Amino acid sequence: MSGLPVITEMKVIPVAGYDSLLLSLSGAHAPYFTRNIVILKDSRGRTGLGEVHGGDAITKALEEYIPLVVDSDLGKYRSVIQSLKRIHEKSARNSEGIQSLSLANLKDVVHAETAVEAALLDLVGQALGIPVCELLGDGRQREDVVVLGYLFYIADAKKTGLSYINENDTSNPWFARRREPAMTAEAIVGQARAARDYYGFKDFKLKGGVLSGEEEMRAVELLAKEFTDARINIDPNGAWYLEDAVRLCKGSSLSYAEDPCGGERGYSGRETMAEFKMATGIPTATNMIATDWRQFYHATVEKSVDIVLADPHFWTMEDSVRIGQVLDHWGLTWGSHSNNHFDISLAIFAHCAAAVPGNITAMDTHWIWQDGQHLTRNPLKIRDGKIHVSDAPGFGLEPDMDAIMKAHELHNTLSSGDRNDAMAMQYLIPGWKFDPKRPCLVR
Repeated sequence: MSGLPVITEMKVIPVAGYDSLLLSLSGAHAPYFTRNIVILKDSRGRTGLGEVHGGDAITKALEEYIPLVVDSDLGKYRSVIQSLKRIHEKSARNSEGIQSLSLANLKDVVHAETAVEAALLDLVGQALGIPVCELLGDGRQREDVVVLGYLFYIADAKKTGLSYINENDTSNPWFARRREPAMTAEAIVGQARAARDYYGFKDFKLKGGVLSGEEEMRAVELLAKEFTDARINIDPNGAWYLEDAVRLCKGSSLSYAEDPCGGERGYSGRETMAEFKMATGIPTATNMIATDWRQFYHATVEKSVDIVLADPHFWTMEDSVRIGQVLDHWGLTWGSHSNNHFDISLAIFAHCAAAVPGNITAMDTHWIWQDGQHLTRNPLKIRDGKIHVSDAPGFGLEPDMDAIMKAHELHNTLSSGDRNDAMAMQYLIPGWKFDPKRPCLVR
C-alpha cells in the first residue's frame, strides 16, 4: 500500500444544461447540451470531480470502468488510468476521422477515461495538499492562463419552435447578448464587445464554416479593425477548399487559421493544410488532423500544423500536457480546443494549460456560453481575459450536489436521441439549406 487512501465509491451522473442556437459546420447547437460527471470518494472522505462529453455510449463506458476504479489504491492512480486507456484504444481502433464523425461514435474519439483521470488527480492533489497542475508534466508553469473570446454566428431561435431559453430578464449584458441572433459581421463585432466588456478578453476566435467565406473573413477584418491589439483567428472546421482558403486568407489580419481546409481530390487535410501554409505564410492550428500521437506524427512530417489544440477530453490530461512538452521542444505551440461544458471541465482545461511549458496560445473555452450553470459552489472565473489557477489542493472545487442533481433531472427529461445528439443537431432552420459540396449553411 502507498499510504494514500483507497477509492471507495465511483458515481457516473449524466447531466444536461442549456445552450444557444450556435452555428458551425455540423449544423446548429440544440437547446440542450449533455455531459457526464464522475464523482469519486476515498476512504478519508474526500471527493474528486471529473467531467467529459455526454451521450449514452460514454455513460456506459464510464459505468464499465467502475470495478477497475473502486477499491484501487490512490497511490497507483497512474496504473488505473493506463488500464482504462487500453480499453479505450481497443474500442476506438476503427473510429472515423473528426470531420466525418457520427455523433453516435463520439466515444471513439473522446477519451471517457479523462473524467476518471481528472477525479483521481483531484483526490491525489487534495491528499498531497497541492493543485492538480503540480501533478502534470513538470509541474506548474504559470499561475494565470490566457483565454480567448469564442464567437459564434447565432440563428434566430424563435424560428425553430424549439425550447431555447432566453435571458431577457437578466441585468448581465453578456448573458442577454449570447441568446440573441448574430448573423452579420457587424453583429459578431457587437458580440465581441459584450464578451470583452464582461470577461476582459484580449483575443478572439470566430467559428466559421457557416456563411460564405467572404462574409466570414469580412467579420475577421472588422474585428481586427475594432480590436487593434487582438490576435484574431477563424475556425471553419476544414470547410473551405484549399484554393478558396488561400484566396480568402492571404494578406488578411489573421494571427493563425484553425483547420481552414480539409481533405479534397484524394489529398488529406494534412496535405492541404501544408500547402495552405506555404501559399499564405499564415500559421495553422488544428483539432481535426492531429488528435492523437499517430496523427500528430503525420502532421509533423507534412509540416501541416504550428499549433496543436490538445483538448484533454480527446487526449487525456496527461497526454495533453505531454504533447505540450514536445511542442515546446520542437518550437511549436500548444493550445486547447473546447466544446460545450460545465465548470468542472473549465478546471480541467485550466490546470492542463497551467502545466504546459513555453509560450502557449490563448485557450479556447465555451464556458462563456454556459456561464451561470454551475455544478460547483466555487467555479473558476475569467477576469481580464485570464483564469487564475490558485494553490488550492486538487482542483479546489466544492461540488454543488443540488445543482448536479438538477442537471441530472434535466438530462432525464430528454429523449434518447436528444441525449446523444444535443451537442450539434443537424436540423435545418427554415429558409436555410446545406451546401452539398461543403456542408456550410447557405441562404
